[in-house]
Amino acid sequence: MTKDVEIGGHDYGAKDYQDPPPAPLIDMEELGKWSLYRAAIAEFIATLLFLYVTVLTVIGYKSQSAADQCGGVGILGIAWAFGGMIFVLVYCTAGISGGHINPAVTFGLLLARKVSLVRAVLYIVAQCLGAICGCGLVKAFQKTYYVQYGGGANELSDGYSTGTGVVAEIIGTFVLVYTVFSATDPKRNARDSHVPVLAPLPIGFAVFMVHLATIPVTGTGINPARSFGAAVIYGKDKAWDDQWIFWVGPFVGAAIAAIYHQFVLRAGAVKALGSFRSTSYN
Repeated sequence: MTKDVEIGGHDYGAKDYQDPPPAPLIDMEELGKWSLYRAAIAEFIATLLFLYVTVLTVIGYKSQSAADQCGGVGILGIAWAFGGMIFVLVYCTAGISGGHINPAVTFGLLLARKVSLVRAVLYIVAQCLGAICGCGLVKAFQKTYYVQYGGGANELSDGYSTGTGVVAEIIGTFVLVYTVFSATDPKRNARDSHVPVLAPLPIGFAVFMVHLATIPVTGTGINPARSFGAAVIYGKDKAWDDQWIFWVGPFVGAAIAAIYHQFVLRAGAVKALGSFRSTSYN
């Protein structure tokens, strides 16, 4: 067990820190625990609420701006809706499910051995179902506007190549998942215990900033469940033609973020090499 002390000899009440053990890849015992299903339900409801509020905001903006170009909340308001809802929902569900609300986040945490494969699969299914139900509610309440203004579905914008769309999704998801790892890093919490950090806040801001940058390109996916749910309910060919972009891009971005944080910033590769060398010498 090690202790981190600030440079310059100042100890701000740093906590003893030890890496938590990695989650088992396959833990069938989880299937018999109510906590797993409670967490999946939390992910389902959170993703439903996320899609309901955000897609409704997108539809509302498009319907208002069609009548008045200066009407509606604008791209800035849409970005705030996405970032704000993530902040609220992560805050509400973090203690129950971890507040993933995004298959890409779940995938990144799976690669980092923060969750088991069983939990990850159940979360992703719950997130996708929640997204479908959230978009379904929007369509039920505003069917005419929903169909007329694109159903909030992610599509590659005119003038951008497929490669540009994929790269935009990779980079955007990298920013998000990198922020998730950094904001929830137990070593950071131990080292910087004198600095109060509310993890949902930087995560929500990351979503906000990425939306500002990539709404003009892809409408901003960075969340396969969000893109999938909207495409299922909207059902038009264009949304399905581009659907793969919003799965491949986020999953690749999440994988890069997990590798970067775990093996570069947290020096996981160096630790593994040191452990291997010490074993070899013994």
